[in-house]
Amino acid sequence: MKIAGITVKEVYVRWIGIFILAYIMTFIHAPEEGQTRLEKYFTSLIFTVIFWNGAFAIFMYFRKVFPEIRQTPKRLLITFITLVFFMSIGDPLICSTLNLRPDEDLFALDYLFSNVSINVVIGGIVGSVYENVYFFEQWKTSIRQNEELKNQQIRTQFEVLQNQMSPHFLFNSLNTLTTLIAEDTTIAINFTEKLSEVYRYILQNKEKELVTVEEELTFVKNYVFLLQMRYPENLEVKFRVDDQYFGQHIAPLTIQMLVENAIKHNIVSKAHPLTIDIYVDNGKSIIVKNNLQEKKSIEKSTKTGLRNIRNRYAYFGKHNIDVIVTHSNFMVAIPLIEIVNEKSLASA
Repeated sequence: MKIAGITVKEVYVRWIGIFILAYIMTFIHAPEEGQTRLEKYFTSLIFTVIFWNGAFAIFMYFRKVFPEIRQTPKRLLITFITLVFFMSIGDPLICSTLNLRPDEDLFALDYLFSNVSINVVIGGIVGSVYENVYFFEQWKTSIRQNEELKNQQIRTQFEVLQNQMSPHFLFNSLNTLTTLIAEDTTIAINFTEKLSEVYRYILQNKEKELVTVEEELTFVKNYVFLLQMRYPENLEVKFRVDDQYFGQHIAPLTIQMLVENAIKHNIVSKAHPLTIDIYVDNGKSIIVKNNLQEKKSIEKSTKTGLRNIRNRYAYFGKHNIDVIVTHSNFMVAIPLIEIVNEKSLASA
């Protein structure tokens, strides 16, 4: 919590506020007959300690139960109803325990409307302070996460352009194209079209948070076509994704990065062909699986590919990237995301 720009622990604010509010309550509720102002203060202090800490516990509990911003109206309604019930029951019980009033008067309508209503109003005022601070903190967190996502996207663009679509890749592609022109102009033309489509996709989607599975798979197929010109008999990529999942969404370039990593970290040769299988598991995740035949020495890696994907998915909610390594296979599961509307996302 920040007051005048200074961070203050909530517990200090709460207990200072309790002593101040207890003093104010001695003027709202006049001392009983024969009761001194000091005795009235300590009585008010007991009420304030119980009600403030009880209300705080209620606020914290329902924040955990309904943590999302879209649940705010529901959380506030249930919190208010619980707060009214707590104070309506708590006030008579405390009075009875302290012998402040005869038991038969505690649940009288005039008493409930006078004393309990005042407590509820004050509790609502204190609660509104907590809620305003909480909402402001959520708003700041949302802005910070958006900025982090934007920065992560920038890092993703850099990594893709530097590693996956580097001048080295372009150089190899142009060399392959030169050979194809001499051998088969038809294939060379097809190769050039696929290469342009690969770069067009990157330029069009590098700033997007999500793309459809269909768009990503079309891009990956074009990308794989280019790779298979380099590994015509040594690389096999199987696409087994049903049309029903084409409308789901994933972060752009994720499948391509996993395909590239598989080739980068594994032997691809006639004696050891590499097989990459892309399919949907249980309708919830798209799997990129390859047979494991690791290179003894690989080119220098930034080791940020999987971490990059994990970080991007962390901003979309509780979507975990699962990595499974066995003796013979390496698998990565990317969650499918369904866009419920333009502003909310839910797991498929």
